[in-house]
Amino acid sequence: MEKFKNNYIIQAWLVVFLSLCFGSALAGVQLVLSPKIEANKINETLAKVPELILGKEGVKRLAKEGLSLKINPRIIQIKKNNRIISYKVFQAIEKGKVSGWVIKSSGRGYADKIELLIGLNPSLNKISGLFIIEQKETPGLGNKIANLDFRKQFISKNTNTAIIASKTGATSPNEIDAITGATISSRSVCSIVNTAVKDLRSSLKKNQIKPI
Repeated sequence: MEKFKNNYIIQAWLVVFLSLCFGSALAGVQLVLSPKIEANKINETLAKVPELILGKEGVKRLAKEGLSLKINPRIIQIKKNNRIISYKVFQAIEKGKVSGWVIKSSGRGYADKIELLIGLNPSLNKISGLFIIEQKETPGLGNKIANLDFRKQFISKNTNTAIIASKTGATSPNEIDAITGATISSRSVCSIVNTAVKDLRSSLKKNQIKPI
């Protein structure tokens, strides 16, 4: 009986030891890969900026003309609810003129954080594109926010009015169709878009932005 008890204790300590080893290994892998993951996100963002502002046809037009957008990464800090909030913003220049803006923003979804890019026209009154960088919403339901069919509903929406996700079907210009079974995820995307545009509209119009 004593022998069995001792074996049980040894086995328990072995489980603890292995857990610590695996935990340390995972932490090490995360530490090594984190910079690479962040770099990939930045590259993905920069690659998406032209399409979010000009659309696929606009990007093709630029390529055909042998031109490209000059993209200026910038940062805006705003004071809100007694705290400082930072936004990454990408200003796109074509032939010396601002052709649009892309805002990187995030917020709470149904399951976890949703990170996205919002394309805006030069006047900041229309959405020109939407792209989901990262999400962990429910597979087969909430994760459909990343699908083109959902995202394209935001294109040309007026930013002067809050965008609303309707689970009974869009009936007004400022509404979009919520994903069936994923109303919370749909509304979260709308909230992130509405908040980012509201927070940054004034700063973008004044162009009082510090380069990163």
